[in-house]
Amino acid sequence: MAPDNSKQALGRDMLLGSVMVAAGLTIAGLALVQLSTPSPLMAQATQPLQSSPPEPQNNPPAESKPGGARPTTPAPEPARPDAEAQKQGATPALPPAPAEKMSAPIKDR
Repeated sequence: MAPDNSKQALGRDMLLGSVMVAAGLTIAGLALVQLSTPSPLMAQATQPLQSSPPEPQNNPPAESKPGGARPTTPAPEPARPDAEAQKQGATPALPPAPAEKMSAPIKDR
């Protein structure tokens, strides 16, 4: 009579599967334990930059009107002054935009 190898293979497969399930549960348990313990490390933010105090303005804020636009004191200025203001010496608040980069035209084949 030939020995029955299917029972031995089934037993080995069941043992290997059981070991793999036990190892997976152990790793999952260790991960959960590590997540539940408080970490002694703490993040530290940088200190805010110390700026000079703003200069006090002597003019009071504009009066608010119900239903109207929100007043601003002083009135906002455009980022690019018009040509007459530039002639008088006004400088733009923003630097000029960079020139567009152009390449040589694509040659047809």
